[in-house]
Amino acid sequence: MRLQGLILIAVLLAIPVPWFFAIALKQDPIAAFSQFLGAEALILMAVTQLLATRLRWLEAIFGGLDRIYVLHKHLAITAVAAVMLHDTIDADMDELERATTLNEIGEISLYGILILVALTVATFIPYHLWRWTHQFIGIFFTLAAIHYALILKPFSLSDPLGAYIMAFCILGFAAYLYSLIFHAKLRGAKPYIVEAIDRTGGAVAITLKPIGLGLRAAPGQFAFVRFQARDLGEVHPFTLSNAPDADGALRITVKALGDYTARLASVLRPGMTARVSGPFGRFRRPKRARSEIWIASGIGVTPFAAWTAAMSAPDRPVDMFYSVRSLDDAALLPSLEAADAAFPNFRLHVIASERDGRLTAARIAETVAAPLRDAEIFFCGPVSMRRQLAHDFRAAGVPAKRFHFEEFEIRTGIGLTALAHWVMGRLRR
Repeated sequence: MRLQGLILIAVLLAIPVPWFFAIALKQDPIAAFSQFLGAEALILMAVTQLLATRLRWLEAIFGGLDRIYVLHKHLAITAVAAVMLHDTIDADMDELERATTLNEIGEISLYGILILVALTVATFIPYHLWRWTHQFIGIFFTLAAIHYALILKPFSLSDPLGAYIMAFCILGFAAYLYSLIFHAKLRGAKPYIVEAIDRTGGAVAITLKPIGLGLRAAPGQFAFVRFQARDLGEVHPFTLSNAPDADGALRITVKALGDYTARLASVLRPGMTARVSGPFGRFRRPKRARSEIWIASGIGVTPFAAWTAAMSAPDRPVDMFYSVRSLDDAALLPSLEAADAAFPNFRLHVIASERDGRLTAARIAETVAAPLRDAEIFFCGPVSMRRQLAHDFRAAGVPAKRFHFEEFEIRTGIGLTALAHWVMGRLRR
């Protein structure tokens, strides 16, 4: 996550503070605080809608799209917490009469957003169901904006404070419409045709050839793909597992991790078409480094396979550690072994856990020739493995800024139990 993006959001949230402080000095401070929380929630929800648009310039501010999705999730959870407090604390000013109908609109918005956020963090919910329900979050945001615009307030919409918050309501609604129009069918995406489907380890490598001009992607980036075939109409993100060829062909390598990815191998055929949107992501090699360590686990090998495909003779030592359960599961292994044979400075280490045990930071430190603390370390794999390695590398003296990773799991269960208890408590009232 880029610091400049977090600072920008903090500034946007801080701007209303002086205005609400002035209101609190003249009227009920508790009610003013409640309304402040409601306004902050609207700003946060508008920003989450903007982040969901996948506009390219957002990556320059907040980091790669994988980081943007994580930020989107955390901002949404924070917004729900703010709305919960706003709803719990009495938001009525002494001289203002609360409108029942408008209050009900606010309640509908609260519970709607609450349910959708719960579905996001409940990772056992199937991806296609979560994606379908997530489209409705803009509707509940719109209801919240209507609630704000029409409810009685100690300021008008023409005041600087009112206009400021209303601007975010308009921004969020416009972003929602943009996402609804352009994302559902990947409008504006480039057409491709499935050229080849190959088995590789425990995965399937799919080669896509552009119909016309293709994407200009850098090794390690990912794209959103929608296959135009029955039972495969969902839009999914896939890391490109090769550097685009001279003819613009792309390759995605897919492992059966869910219903959709399991259907790909049985349904997809050469000659079928697809629409591809992107590229996204900023998981890239540095221009300068003393040495590099690449760590891949499972299908997390895909960005590193793209790096090796684009690699000329490296001018620095590169050690790649590929952790799999067994050698039979090692996707794209032949291309990695070819790079190991072709480039003296590139060394491939395949760790099959059934044979070799678990890959650890200590094992990596014992294997590499260059000092560990001088290396740029790149990781792509499960969150639990990433956290353990990051902890162990820090203990070994590797600065946190030298440990680079791509978010492998965007949907995580944060606060689900507490959220469920709160919902049940509210329903019993």
